[in-house]
Amino acid sequence: MLKDFIVETVNQGRIRWQRHALERMMERNIFRTDVKQVLVKGELIEEHPDDSPFPSGLFLGYINDKPLHVVVGGDKENKWCYVVTAYHPDLEHFEPDFKTRKK
Repeated sequence: MLKDFIVETVNQGRIRWQRHALERMMERNIFRTDVKQVLVKGELIEEHPDDSPFPSGLFLGYINDKPLHVVVGGDKENKWCYVVTAYHPDLEHFEPDFKTRKK
């Protein structure tokens, strides 16, 4: 399961930060510690096993009572996770549970 793999790699420090993720995190005032917390303690709300180059997932967690989404890919062969982006979901795109995308 992707969740277990991501938790394991984050706890081992085997996390790589994509340039896009770091740029967006700076723009959005999101810290690496927040992203790590969401990946370890948050909920995997979407899983995309056929994504390329690696299976990916969308995690939801709360930092200071504010929802945070983190998109991460998992390279199981080399045992690394890749943070793709992080953002605060909004009600324009998600239902109030911040798990369900609006249609």
